[in-house]
Amino acid sequence: MRLPAQKQVWYWSVALFALLMILWTLGNAILPFILGAGVAYLLDPVADRLERMGLSRTLSVVVITLIVALTVVVAFLVVVPVLVRQTNALINTAPEMAEQLQRFLMNRFPQVFTEGSTLNTALTDAAKNISAKGGQLVSTVLGSVMGVVSMLALIVIVPVVAFYLLLDWDHMVARLDELLPREHAPTIRRLAHEIDTALSGFVRGQGVVILILGTFYSVGLGLVGLPFGIAIGVMAASLSFIPYVGVVIGGATAIGVALFSFWGEPVWIAAVVVIFAVGQMLEGNYLQPKIVGGSVGLHPVWLMLALTVFGSLFGFVGLLVAVPMAAGLGVLVRYAVNRYKQSAIYTGREVPAPPPPPTLIEIVPRGTVEHERRRAELSHDRRVAELRRQEELAGLLEEHQDRARKTKSTTRPEGPPSPAELHREAREHDHDKTGKG
Repeated sequence: MRLPAQKQVWYWSVALFALLMILWTLGNAILPFILGAGVAYLLDPVADRLERMGLSRTLSVVVITLIVALTVVVAFLVVVPVLVRQTNALINTAPEMAEQLQRFLMNRFPQVFTEGSTLNTALTDAAKNISAKGGQLVSTVLGSVMGVVSMLALIVIVPVVAFYLLLDWDHMVARLDELLPREHAPTIRRLAHEIDTALSGFVRGQGVVILILGTFYSVGLGLVGLPFGIAIGVMAASLSFIPYVGVVIGGATAIGVALFSFWGEPVWIAAVVVIFAVGQMLEGNYLQPKIVGGSVGLHPVWLMLALTVFGSLFGFVGLLVAVPMAAGLGVLVRYAVNRYKQSAIYTGREVPAPPPPPTLIEIVPRGTVEHERRRAELSHDRRVAELRRQEELAGLLEEHQDRARKTKSTTRPEGPPSPAELHREAREHDHDKTGKG
């Protein structure tokens, strides 16, 4: 019997709620495993491509692991210390830059930025808040990352989990496919393919875009000689997944630092402006259309909402799962909207029930059934006649044995009759019965 749709929805809702409760309860304990799964998911296409080139799965995974490990070691030894140092310096220098901007505005517009005016007070408070909150943010992020993702997790757990998941990724996908409910398996496969397309297109594509833009901005600002160039370039590139936000915030910060550092040298200030203008043109006209594409299905507003909600609910782990959950929820919402437009609630017409299964009728030549019935009757009559014949033979044999016991023979005892004699007597018995009838 088919399971009702209401019960199926109830069961899957309970399963989803249990998953969210596990995520909320375990939290930071499963963070290394989530990171490992994410790394394996991102690197699986690379492993598949190496397999198509002739390498075995194990050798492909070993090559990928060595390359990624070398890249991470170089990044932590070269890039991360410089990035942290420049970010702290930028946050500590922010009050001084805000104060210089305040003095400049007060000299240029004394009637607006007077001592104790609203704008003057706002600038002063903003500078203090930037310094305090920025330092607190950096220390909190670094402290939480180092506290949650310990060195053991970074060095051992995440690479090991990623290695084994990447090694068995195709087998795990096949096993999960076997566990799908058979009635909804085609629909689930289609939705999973759409989620994978949206997620891989955004994460892998946007990751490549961020890497290219971060390198371009950092190298360009470094060549110009702008202080904190690497930190500003990484910040602008990291925010580029939101259209225009990265270039606006990064560009405004870079131009502000350029005004503070290169005041009186407009050539270098113009060079900073040109770097961000070229970066925006490169991102909008080539990187985003060619690498990310326009059909990934993740709207920037939807993505920011997911980051805010999951980050507030589940903390740092929520930020990691926000993008996959946003991609999955986006696909499910579009599917639900499509089903809604096909329903009677939207169209105002009742959707007809599916037709019943057809009744199979076997067509045979005329007289076939009657012929089979007659054959069955004749077979039954023959079987009955045979049983009666056996009963008569048994009776004649018993009568013959009784006569033999009553008759005294002086020469030799009379033996039992042969089967031929019994059949002859049976025929004579039937003949006598027929004559009397």
